[in-house]
Amino acid sequence: QVQLVESGGGLVQPGGSLRLSCAVTGSNFSMYAMGWYLQYPGKQRDLVATITHTRKTNYADSVKGRFTISTDNAKNSVDLQMNTLKPEDTAVYCCHAEGIEAVKADTDRYLEIWGQGTLVTVYA
Repeated sequence: QVQLVESGGGLVQPGGSLRLSCAVTGSNFSMYAMGWYLQYPGKQRDLVATITHTRKTNYADSVKGRFTISTDNAKNSVDLQMNTLKPEDTAVYCCHAEGIEAVKADTDRYLEIWGQGTLVTVYA
């Protein structure tokens, strides 16, 4: 079964740092892009940061200069280094991945998958 494994969420004081990690497991997968999104009730999601397999990045204005996204293509994983955290950053962060799955020797298919989310709480 293909899934995303997320880790690194937790409680941190304002001004502190956390590092979120996400990896695709259970498939032969070549990623196009991975990223992190805020998860809101009702399935609404807002972009935090994304990165492509060519290392092209995109960030929400609110996190520019504080967060850094990186990827390991060989491991189909992505990290989000979050520095200078603010109480306003408190949210559920959900990992996203898209790419190509090798279903069998001569059959590939596009795959898009979401993680379940990890909670980041910034609180003194």
